[in-house]
Amino acid sequence: MATPSLLLLLADGRFPAGAHAHSGGLEAAVAAGRVTDLTSLEAFLAGRLATAGLVGAAFAAAAHRAAVPGEPGVAEVAGSVGRSDVSARSAARLHTLAQLDVELDARTASPTLRAVSRRQGRALLRAGRAIWPDAPFGDLPPTPGGAHQPLVLGLLCAAAGLSRLETATVAAYGTLTGAASAGVRLLGLDPYQVQALLVGLADACDGTAAEAARAADDSPERLPAAAAPLADIHAEIHATWEVRLFAS
Repeated sequence: MATPSLLLLLADGRFPAGAHAHSGGLEAAVAAGRVTDLTSLEAFLAGRLATAGLVGAAFAAAAHRAAVPGEPGVAEVAGSVGRSDVSARSAARLHTLAQLDVELDARTASPTLRAVSRRQGRALLRAGRAIWPDAPFGDLPPTPGGAHQPLVLGLLCAAAGLSRLETATVAAYGTLTGAASAGVRLLGLDPYQVQALLVGLADACDGTAAEAARAADDSPERLPAAAAPLADIHAEIHATWEVRLFAS
């Protein structure tokens, strides 16, 4: 069982997984003149939460579901591979996580954002292996570039003893805080006002997490697929810049 401190640790932007190096697409949006002040930053964050936030939280929750023994759906996959011991559970996790990886790839139209997600997954995995070496990280699919960040986060949260809802909350919260912090640096906004903005989005964040946790009961192909085409376009443009403050 996780303690409240573990939940805070994993939701903390200072957790050594490289999140501070990414603006969540805000840097390109600022350069395009789409985000210029607190009001437009709030709209950007709300849109990000409803799209990337929901999708990432749902996939993190689904990975958590695959990692926790006894969760509905895992036993069925174990039976389908014809085993009934520890190796069957491992095979079931590998099968489910591989499906999730494919489905999340399909929901990420931008090649740049796919690469960013896998890069962040690798960074998170390094931290996870150091802190929870017994977690089933070996069941992540051996995809080129590594597993997507939400899948690693789901396994990490399961290893920490967090619930599925807590896992979704950490994922949804992370999509807000990184971009909000970037807003302070990119626009010179008052950090107190930005924090007040995040407080105002707290209920929406909790609602998104709850929706994502419920969605994780579905099969991988039925998980949320909310898209933000302009964010995909901005990501591709941002990747061509020779000078930039954030990696994405």
